[in-house]
Amino acid sequence: MDKLRQKISGTFRSLAALTDFCRIRGYISTARKNGLNALYALRRVFQGAPFMPTANN
Repeated sequence: MDKLRQKISGTFRSLAALTDFCRIRGYISTARKNGLNALYALRRVFQGAPFMPTANN
């Protein structure tokens, strides 16, 4: 996904921007793998109740 982003914008302006992008993308990917809608998961973050996956042993 970072390659796609790099192709669209040309490059990341800073290492911090790349780090932030990867963290957000990883969070969304994890939420989707656990059956949550991406926008719902992000809304929960801003409401102060982020999605936390549980360990399935």
